[in-house]
Amino acid sequence: MRSVRARAAIGATLVVAVALVAAGLAVLSVLRTNLIDQADLQAEVAAREVAGQLALDTAYADLDLDDEEDHPVQVTDEEGRVVFVSKGLRAISGTASTGVSPVPSASAGATPSPGDDDDDDDDDGGDSARPARGEVSSGDPDVSDGTATVDGKQAGYRFAAVEATTPAGLTLTVHAGAPLAAEQEAVNTVRGAMLTGLPLLLAVVAGVTWLVTRRALRPVEGIRREMAAITASEDLARRVPEPDSRDEIAALARTTNETLTVLEASVERQRRFVADASHELRSPIASLRTQLEVAEAHPELLDLPGAVADTVRLQVLAADLLLLARLDAGEKPGAARLEVGALVREEVSQRTGDRIPVTVEVAEDAAYEVNGSRGQLVRVIGNLLDNAQRHTENRITVQVAADGRGVRVEVRDDGAGVPEDERERIFERFVRLDDARSRDDGGAGLGLAIARDVATRHGGTLTVHRAPEGGATFRLWLPRAA
Repeated sequence: MRSVRARAAIGATLVVAVALVAAGLAVLSVLRTNLIDQADLQAEVAAREVAGQLALDTAYADLDLDDEEDHPVQVTDEEGRVVFVSKGLRAISGTASTGVSPVPSASAGATPSPGDDDDDDDDDGGDSARPARGEVSSGDPDVSDGTATVDGKQAGYRFAAVEATTPAGLTLTVHAGAPLAAEQEAVNTVRGAMLTGLPLLLAVVAGVTWLVTRRALRPVEGIRREMAAITASEDLARRVPEPDSRDEIAALARTTNETLTVLEASVERQRRFVADASHELRSPIASLRTQLEVAEAHPELLDLPGAVADTVRLQVLAADLLLLARLDAGEKPGAARLEVGALVREEVSQRTGDRIPVTVEVAEDAAYEVNGSRGQLVRVIGNLLDNAQRHTENRITVQVAADGRGVRVEVRDDGAGVPEDERERIFERFVRLDDARSRDDGGAGLGLAIARDVATRHGGTLTVHRAPEGGATFRLWLPRAA
């Protein structure tokens, strides 16, 4: 019950069941309504035929009744007394009167005629005052449900009541019925067919949904098994199978493999980072230990400046590693509003011990403002200047200018430059070109990596190009403050 296949099959079955039940009830309701309307029409036609004959002063015994078994007739007078019933009618309900025995005549007990009246009426010339013909109500008849017993068989009927006025002015009500047996039989037949077919149809829906879902989710099971194997083996080089279909599951497999690729690269980068950090830390620590051991045995041989240099190198490397850890953890830059030209001038003015003086080119009347972390952006500018000092020969230039919707900071030197095939590699961590591998002159290979990471966190870019002087141009682009 917890599997997707089971839940999908149950859900589809319930939805189809509700839809079929609702549709079945609607069909039965429409069918019942149509059949009842047909019975009402038949009852009204039969009632109007009898009412028309009574309006023509036809005697009860002479009434022409078609199909008396299917359309029983009862006639009542103004006081609700039964004056006529069709042949074979023994009991009735649902009309104005439930009696079926006609009112007997004064003489022989025969059924009275609508034309019968006292002799005084004849003596008074009543015939000359009577209309030649009566009237039949033209309004909608009153329709009701009821039962009738005809020839000993009781059944349900729809009765229509139509009023007729005889030429003598007598108002009679004709109740004619139409059987509901056909309606009940049709409704029962349709209901039985629905009750028989509904379980079979639901079973088919459940089975088809189960099979289709199982087939659709088969690649998911393959992906799950492979992911479980990758987790158990810790082999991130493996990939999940990708189905040939172009559906959501294939997209899931592709995305999973892309995630595994990124994860593998991240783990490999982390491993290299740990190894390189250990290597970089080992050299100054070993050097510092050696100097301290020598100083312990021969205090006069203590190289104090070298010990201080190694300690500073360790401090700088530890700071770089801490900053990289914060950047990897997703630390967001601050939202302070900074003027890039002022940052560059301030950083250059504090570098009093540089080998080559730095030339700053910033327009005096321009404001190049960005949003970000002051400490991190100063670190980027300092790293770029440190890199230029290690490789330049005679000149370093820093230029700040507007560039589209951002601010461009260029650090140019006249050194050997960066080979084109190395221009992306130098931004990787612990990467140093051959001429920068000296422990004394070269860094740990983290400065440019930190600079690019900080630029990226600020929504900018850091690239390297060939300088007009023949050296390297490091171009930092940052978006302008809103």
